[in-house]
Amino acid sequence: MTIIPEDERSSLPLDTDEIIYHPDMIRANEWILTEYKPPVRDFCIFVPCAKKKPYHESPSHKIFDKVIFGTLDPEKVHVVVFGTCGITPRELDTEYPFMDYQFMLGKCNVAKIKRDFIKMESQRLAEYLEKTRDNYKHRIAYCIGDFRKAMELAVEISGVEVTIVPKEETINSHVQPGKTFIYGSLNQTSYLQDFSDAIAASMGKELSQDCSESKSSEEEEEENTSVNDNDWYII
Repeated sequence: MTIIPEDERSSLPLDTDEIIYHPDMIRANEWILTEYKPPVRDFCIFVPCAKKKPYHESPSHKIFDKVIFGTLDPEKVHVVVFGTCGITPRELDTEYPFMDYQFMLGKCNVAKIKRDFIKMESQRLAEYLEKTRDNYKHRIAYCIGDFRKAMELAVEISGVEVTIVPKEETINSHVQPGKTFIYGSLNQTSYLQDFSDAIAASMGKELSQDCSESKSSEEEEEENTSVNDNDWYII
């Protein structure tokens, strides 16, 4: 699959803080929202983009995958990347321009670009949530900072429910005003535990929906205890 043929690609660089305005990034995201056929899955997990490409080979995504697939069966999950790239279903992360840009929006301190990003990304996410309203049963977004603001706005715009983690109280406990990234890394254990807990809670909902009404309360309690046992997760 080629989203943008080589002879139709812009000559503008993909490594500046103007990345969100890059014509090929805009075109690729329009393709995702209009032409792409999302799979039907029980779970959609939204995770932020990464510096290393392709995303699925990055150190951060390998950690995210450990959390996700330590609980969920791969065939039940659709991983969608968002952020500087706009929206990228992760099975497309080797495609141009998602594989080719270098700039990290998290390092941008230009107020206008940050405002424009939140506006543009929230609208894209809202459109994707609406487009996939009937594709997924459960949606979880793992994000902080401007990416989180965009996702929160998208939920408000679309009216589609998304569980957003880490929890606010967990984030607030890690704020370091003097640091470049005041919320720290998403790879922190407490953040990842919130992520794991959210997946387990959604998994519990999925099981409860599938349970027969004839099951005894003892059987249900035993299942819920098993689903929410997250002691496997250790960094």
